[in-house]
Amino acid sequence: MANAITIFRMAASIVLLFCPAFSPAFYVFYMMAGSSDMLDGFMARKTNTASRFGARLDTIADYVFVIVSLIKLLPVIRIPIWLYVWIGLIALIKVINIISGFVVQKTFVAVHSAMNKATGLLLFLLPLTIPVFPLKYFAIVVCAAATYAAIQEGYLIRTGELTGKGGYGHG
Repeated sequence: MANAITIFRMAASIVLLFCPAFSPAFYVFYMMAGSSDMLDGFMARKTNTASRFGARLDTIADYVFVIVSLIKLLPVIRIPIWLYVWIGLIALIKVINIISGFVVQKTFVAVHSAMNKATGLLLFLLPLTIPVFPLKYFAIVVCAAATYAAIQEGYLIRTGELTGKGGYGHG
């Protein structure tokens, strides 16, 4: 059931490609995809079906959702250069974490820490705040959380301290 919800998130994300950014249809599918991200992890824990496969599928679905959201939003919002630089640095840390996971753990590591989840929630809320707040203000909060989460993720991967921190499994 949890994996079906995760697959639904990927499908809802793909539908977003065909919705104009900030349109009612965009928000409906955006909210469905985001809500399913919270629901699949809850369902996996509730039914005791969390698995490495589910964690990997969840991570892939997260990437699909983020990439589609970026494809839709980047052309219609103005992002300051300093924000691109900060996002690039976070991405670099995440790439180093992926490589470290392969080197240290000998497998693809999906860290579902509380800070990664909090960052995901903030990132999810970001497009909803754009009509209300200037992007730069909420983006600082999101990037600060993402930077901390990425550094923490690297630490957890390199030390192997994933148990009890959200570690593996559906997020």
